[in-house]
Amino acid sequence: MIVLKKINNNVAICEDSNHKELIAFGKGIGFPPTPYELTDLSKIDRTFYDVSNQYISLLNDIPYEIIQFTARQILEIQDELPYDTNSNLMLTLSDHIAFAIERVKKGIYIRMPSIYELEMNYPIEVNIGRKFISEILQEFKIKLPKSEAQGIAMHFINAQNYSLREEPAYVKQLEQHYEEILQQTVCIIEQEMGIQVRQDTFNYIRFATHIQYLLKRIYEQKYIDSNNLQMYKTLQFEFQEISDCVDKICDYYKNTWSLKVPDEEKLYLIIHINRVCSKNVQ
Repeated sequence: MIVLKKINNNVAICEDSNHKELIAFGKGIGFPPTPYELTDLSKIDRTFYDVSNQYISLLNDIPYEIIQFTARQILEIQDELPYDTNSNLMLTLSDHIAFAIERVKKGIYIRMPSIYELEMNYPIEVNIGRKFISEILQEFKIKLPKSEAQGIAMHFINAQNYSLREEPAYVKQLEQHYEEILQQTVCIIEQEMGIQVRQDTFNYIRFATHIQYLLKRIYEQKYIDSNNLQMYKTLQFEFQEISDCVDKICDYYKNTWSLKVPDEEKLYLIIHINRVCSKNVQ
């Protein structure tokens, strides 16, 4: 196996004997100068193929022990799912778990929507979410709120691999227009906030992923309903400039794409844009 590029000391982009690129995990494999040939394959803990380039930079910011934990848990529960999941799940779910743990450590708790409706439609995924919470407590001694089972479940639902079944029409629409919508969203942020958004940062990748899932929820008409409207009003007042920016973005979605963004979703846009702006002030 050829180690092509170091991501960090324990993760690297590699090429296998069939000349296919992959992400490899293994203690110290990214330490030697690259490229080099790795002859001792016992150093490789696990590999992932077909990981989207837009998510690879997340690996620099997520603690390695969380990535290891998430990858191990996904492999252990894969047989419980009636479908395959795409390779991006490992990174997006690791990011979600790292962010959830960070919030709990800071004493920040966000009320989630009711889990019961989701459990009726996706009982397997919700049960997996509960298992993750239990394992996180065992592994990291961090007690996540029970409602986090829903957030974890949504990552599995969104990571369903459509290769073996018909792809829904809205998925094709998202693929066709997502990049255009995202870039125009960034333009609005830059114009309204007077910054240049760096698109090579962890916070930007998280923001871009949020926009992707937001558009999917709007297409499916499965909106967030978490009784956080009071928090939205508080943040609307506290971050008035960002709130005005969010209103401009939502006007663009409505006027150009006929996509209506509910107030609950605006709350999360404020949170994500605030994170992007805090790292991009010039």
